[in-house]
Amino acid sequence: MSKSSRALPKVAVLMGGPSAEREVSLSSGRECAAALRGEGFEVVEVDAGRDLYARLADIKPDVAFNALHGRWGEDGCVQGVLEWLGIPYTHSGVLASALAMDKQRSKEVYRAAGLPVVESGLFAKDEVGAGHVMAPPYVVKPNNEGSSVGIYIVQEAANGPPQLSEEMPSEVMVETYAPGRELTTTVVGDKALTVTDILTDGWYDYDAKYKPGGSRHVLPADLPREIHDLCLDYALKAHEVLGCRGVSRTDFRWDEARGAGGLILLETNTQPGMTPTSLVPEQAAFCGMDFGELCAWMVEDASCNR
Repeated sequence: MSKSSRALPKVAVLMGGPSAEREVSLSSGRECAAALRGEGFEVVEVDAGRDLYARLADIKPDVAFNALHGRWGEDGCVQGVLEWLGIPYTHSGVLASALAMDKQRSKEVYRAAGLPVVESGLFAKDEVGAGHVMAPPYVVKPNNEGSSVGIYIVQEAANGPPQLSEEMPSEVMVETYAPGRELTTTVVGDKALTVTDILTDGWYDYDAKYKPGGSRHVLPADLPREIHDLCLDYALKAHEVLGCRGVSRTDFRWDEARGAGGLILLETNTQPGMTPTSLVPEQAAFCGMDFGELCAWMVEDASCNR
């Protein structure tokens, strides 16, 4: 799509929504809407609620920019609405979105593709609270939430199982704890960009991800060339085997003492954050694509029937 050869499309930026990540989505959406206006697009900001179908039918956008995070916006549901309406949209399609959001099933796909993951399984919440379901250290998390929502780390010295909050779902995923440095790699289209080393005072939780000063990003990460290249290779392969399109971000843990064998793929985010503290815009800028160019590329890459 060339700006000089045709009129730019009308873009509906979908943000907010009902998930636990609503506030982050609103921040992402506003940033993306402003950037797209700066690139010359006509933009309508849409707080995506249950009336989304009717609102989009009324707005009649040429493209939907999906800035939603978490359940409903990231798990294939909104993608299905957009497919039904025939509106091209950014990021991954219905199947890839649903698969990536399901942490256990996506791990099974990674494992089948030869990507390194830790052992994990789905367990009833009551079972997890009654006794250790695997040897500590391990991590308990919802199977289908993002942004480190509802994470419990059970340390090796723990005397008993975690006491999970009432907000946790009836079935949770439990996985072996992967020690080491927190690394992440962005994929844009068919190219993995670079590697960021994420430094925090503790666990890379929701606050560390989204609050100013919650974490420090070392870009590019100071890594051996082998580990850097493996992150790029694994991120691109994860993007491909899940069936992603557009932009994705894959997170890793690396235990330096184990060399290449200590690099573990944690998960792939099909709707990575686009806030001022987010990793994807930083990596794109490092590779020569400013925020406006990145958002414009995502609109140009939008499609449906995937």
